[in-house]
Amino acid sequence: MFLPEFDKDYLVSKGYQYTEIVDAGRNGLIIQNYPLPIGKYNYEKSDLLIIIPPGYPDTRPDMWYFSPAILLVPGNRPARQTLATIQFDRKKWQRWSRHYPATEWRSGADGIHTYLKKVDKALKIAT
Repeated sequence: MFLPEFDKDYLVSKGYQYTEIVDAGRNGLIIQNYPLPIGKYNYEKSDLLIIIPPGYPDTRPDMWYFSPAILLVPGNRPARQTLATIQFDRKKWQRWSRHYPATEWRSGADGIHTYLKKVDKALKIAT
């Protein structure tokens, strides 16, 4: 569909189950059952949505989303900057408002493989 072959190859090599969906003119990569840091959240896995912007991979994705929404434990409370939601593919998604600075995205070198590192780091340090 819309992902470059190098992203598809990466996702397959890591064993991710994913789908590419176009909804309301937006391209979305959904990784099913994305693993979360053990013991930090109320779920061990959640579906991860990354909206793929026009111009990708030269243009960086911005923010990501989980469904079902994930909460920090103990206390079952949301991480900071995760209270907003969006609708995509008939589901409600929890928005993680984290932004990749334009100066840190390397056109021709970065892709889903580097973006998922940013997601993983944010999941580990979330408060």
